[in-house]
Amino acid sequence: MAPGLAGRWQRLNGPARIGGVDLARGLAVIGMFAAHLLATADHWDWSDPSTWLFIVDGRSSILFATLAGVSIGLVTGGAVPLSGDRLRTARGRLAVRAGMLWLTGILLILTGVPVYVILPAYAILFLLALPFTTWTSPALFWAAGGIGAVMAFLQPALNELPLWHGPFGEEISAALGWNYPFPVWIAFVLAGLGIARADVRRLRTQLWMLGAGSALAFVGYLEFGTPTDSTYLQQVFTAYPHSSGLYEVFGTGGFAIAVIGACLLICRLTVLRMLVLPLRATGAMPLTAYTAQLLIWAVVALAAFGDTDDLMAFRALEPFWPLTIGTIIACTAWALLVGRGPLEWLLDRTARVVVPARPRMIGRLNP
Repeated sequence: MAPGLAGRWQRLNGPARIGGVDLARGLAVIGMFAAHLLATADHWDWSDPSTWLFIVDGRSSILFATLAGVSIGLVTGGAVPLSGDRLRTARGRLAVRAGMLWLTGILLILTGVPVYVILPAYAILFLLALPFTTWTSPALFWAAGGIGAVMAFLQPALNELPLWHGPFGEEISAALGWNYPFPVWIAFVLAGLGIARADVRRLRTQLWMLGAGSALAFVGYLEFGTPTDSTYLQQVFTAYPHSSGLYEVFGTGGFAIAVIGACLLICRLTVLRMLVLPLRATGAMPLTAYTAQLLIWAVVALAAFGDTDDLMAFRALEPFWPLTIGTIIACTAWALLVGRGPLEWLLDRTARVVVPARPRMIGRLNP
């Protein structure tokens, strides 16, 4: 391999890269593609394969939020949190990234594509997580569980605030990403941050994630609820996607933890890690993949129908497989031939320019 290609291969497959995290991100990207582009059932039935696609609803976005916490944890030191100037620099750069994510989300909303764009919520969650970056793993898990439990009871009231029903209520909701409400969803981010602090590279941590996450998912999904639930208690005690109910918080949060743990275990084996290389490449540039999907959607819908907001008409074109396969191929080729995803590079470069690293003082300067 040429030196450039060798370097890009090493970046994607070397010891500095946590392949299981990339794999989980790749699955989250494809899951969100499916949630956007395919008609899914409104329930799950093991005996009916036609309902199995229901798994992508809500779970893909919560997996994204949990992985955001993992990423924040890795950027701020992994198992050993950064401190001092290094932590301040990392936090400043995360804040810059959050601002750019929010702006990107607003621009995607303006395309008129009929999806709930997650990026504004993602940006707010980045900012809310910053004060927690010095916390230990146990403290973060307790905080995640406590916030998730309390906010599941408060969220129905927050959803009824006059703010959402007054002038510009829809615009404010979209700008805050309220379909992914940050008062509840910060719990998923803190859980991901706790995972990073527990050291995601350790086999013990990975096995714990798979076991504990599966147990939480099993308990959470025992009582599922229906999409027509309307009373306060029904809104609280449900696992229905995007309900922010108590069972969704713990059931789908556990599902996300288990998926990340399974992906980390899979990527411990070289053969399996190579087999999932295309998904890992996609997961290495999730912002680019997610944004490209919506932009392509807008362009195709505008050309075909003259507007971008007809979901059923666009789904009738059966775009899922072309977009999914094209995205995976494009991301793999880009990762091997160019390197970092273009939007990921732009965010990182901008953050480094806006918040430069403080030079370390070596010894004392002579007067």
